[in-house]
Amino acid sequence: MSIGILGHKLGMTRVYDDAGVVTAVTVIAADPNTVVQIKGTEKEGYEAVQVGVKDQKESRVSKPLQGHFKKAGVSPKHTLREFRLNGDDADKDVKVGDQITVNRFAVGQIVDVIGLSKGRGFQGVMKRHGFHGQPASHGSKMHRRPGGIGMGSTPGRIPKGKAMPGHMGDKRVTVQNLRVVQIREDDNVLLVKGAVPGAKGSLVVVRTAIKGQPREKQAQESKAMNPLKAAKKGK
Repeated sequence: MSIGILGHKLGMTRVYDDAGVVTAVTVIAADPNTVVQIKGTEKEGYEAVQVGVKDQKESRVSKPLQGHFKKAGVSPKHTLREFRLNGDDADKDVKVGDQITVNRFAVGQIVDVIGLSKGRGFQGVMKRHGFHGQPASHGSKMHRRPGGIGMGSTPGRIPKGKAMPGHMGDKRVTVQNLRVVQIREDDNVLLVKGAVPGAKGSLVVVRTAIKGQPREKQAQESKAMNPLKAAKKGK
């Protein structure tokens, strides 16, 4: 994974291209992220970059975090996130105190957006799992109930993962392979095609897509080529 950026979902709108084609986009406000710490294999055991966003009063930060920010020489931040590195040369030049902005992405780039889905509270099976429900008349007393969930004396328990009423939403969701439509540097805003998880104002993470990037054909063939087949092909 390469370094992403933290932002806040502002809502959805539409934009038009030069040909007049309309595209539904989500507006993500991504203020400059400050690099707070760089982790390496020698000390932490893995390579990662920790970034922070949105300045916070020092009185509202715990003393361990106050020391953490003072060591980095940056002002206290409201939110911290960590990005694992995959050895890209572009990420090796990042230093503590650097600013990561929306310029890290390009128009047309494919990205993943991670956020928390909207919380729906405690919901029944019809809303939570899409059950059809029981008969609504003619003496039925079930209506919106799930029905039988038991399994008899053997095994005599409810299996894990059974669709039942419970807490709905407020879970980490990743929407993959969204295209960056516009980048507005002056406003620190990204316009991404399609919908992203979360309510308005919620925190989201935008990163380079893991699955949607084009691969070099030669590198892919050489990696997948069996050595025996390669020797026969050379003959």
